Parts: sequence; structure tokens; C-alpha cells
Amino acid sequence: MSTTVPPSGLAAPAPAESAETGTGPAAPRSASWGADPYANALRTGRGPLFLRRSDGWLLPLDVERWCSDAGSADLSALHRCEGPVLDVGCGPGRLVAELASLGHRALGIDVSETAVARTRGLGGAALLRSVFDPLPGEGRWGTLLLLDGNIGIGGDPAALLDRAADLLGVGGLLIAETAPVDVDERVRVRLDDGRGGPGASPAPAAREAAAEPFPWARIGTPALLRHAGAGGWRTADQWGSEGRTFVSLRRPVRERSARTSSQSAESANSAPVISSQLPK
Repeated sequence: MSTTVPPSGLAAPAPAESAETGTGPAAPRSASWGADPYANALRTGRGPLFLRRSDGWLLPLDVERWCSDAGSADLSALHRCEGPVLDVGCGPGRLVAELASLGHRALGIDVSETAVARTRGLGGAALLRSVFDPLPGEGRWGTLLLLDGNIGIGGDPAALLDRAADLLGVGGLLIAETAPVDVDERVRVRLDDGRGGPGASPAPAAREAAAEPFPWARIGTPALLRHAGAGGWRTADQWGSEGRTFVSLRRPVRERSARTSSQSAESANSAPVISSQLPK
């Protein structure tokens, strides 16, 4: 998962046709997802792990599912993917690995070094980046995934949809997992593994960093469709599987600015990746 908030005025870069092997410059990372307890949960493959609001409300995070093989609900989304796929907030990499087995060229991005390492350990391609950083293949991805709650990245669904439109090619598909209830909220949360309650020993630096609050959003299907409609997206499908809910949207038709195109070329040259990861 990824939480970095977009800097003001960030322009969308375009891909290079080929590049040297490498991971490119490290992304600006949120300390929350790059340190304990998230990194520890991914290393062990199990929770408990929660998003905690300031009022004490807890949202359990399904670490065990994230660290397992793709399940039937995941496959209901992955079988809808078209062309090269960008998995935003790829976590430990189950979706990237499954996409590769299905014959898709897929790239995962995440702001957690542990998540990227686990994805690569499964044989998947992954970069240490935020979705709001310059990325390879901008404007040419066939499908963009926002599963496992990642529609909440940055705490602003409208801004995330706008960024997704920059990343997708004409007619590209966004597949998002929504909250299974009708909700549309912006909150500040922190990661919590249940070990920091009263009487706990003083937190090390990594745990203190992870305790810093960051913006997040929870959004159900009706609210996502409202935001998408306002941004010019077209609804392609909506469905449920194993208690999880999903929406697929077609990229809005819009022109890319000359400024964006110019900055895109510069960004592509500064972000080398394995050439087979780039959409063609």
C-alpha cells in the first residue's frame, strides 16, 4: 500500500521505449508504510495490523490474505485486466505474481521497501515509488489496479482518479476495490499492531515514525461512482465476490497538455526500469 500525497503541480511523465535494468531513484516514502509495524507484518506474513483513527476506531488490515496467493475474489478482478497492468500499492506482490502467470506484463509500485522486496522475491517486477511520483509508461498502461483499500491512498479519491487518468492509455481501465458499505469519508489514521497500548514499553524510532498519522479515505461503490462521474469516467462494470466489492471504470477522454508532455520526457529518462516492464 502507498500513502504519499501528491505534490502541487506534479506533471505526468511518459515512458522511455527501452531502459537499463534498475530501480531508478528511490521514491519519497511515507514513514508509516516504510517502517514498523507494516514492514514487520509483511516480513512475517501475519497480523494483527490496523488503521487507527484518532477517536480509537480500528480498521483491521488483512495481512494474511495479502501475503497469500491470489484468491477467487482477486481473480474476479484480474481476469478483467486488459493490456499491461500497473498495480498501485502492490504490497507483498500476490497480484503482480498472479498477473505474470496469466500472461500479463505487470508492474507493482509501493512506498514500502519490504513490500517491493517481497514482490520481487515472488518473481514480480516492482519499483519503490508512490503513485504520485514520475512512473514508467505514463499514459500507456492498459489497466490500473487499486485493490485492498488502495482507493484510499492520499485521502482524496478525486485526486487519485485524476492521477490514474494520467497513467492510463486511451480507453484504459481502472479496477478499484471499494468499501462494502455506503461510505465516503476522509480521515487521518496511523498504523497500529495492537502492541502500543497503555503500559507498553517506549517505542523505538521506527515505531514512533509509524505512529505518525497520515491521510486516508474510505469510499463505497455509490460514492466512487459519483466521484468518477464528475471526472468524466465511464462505468464499465461493478460486482462482488467473497464479501468484497469492485468497480471498473473507463478512462475519461481528455487532452494532455504540452507542459505535461515536455516534463514526461525528462522524467522517463531519469527513471530506468527493466524494458520488459514498460507497456508498448
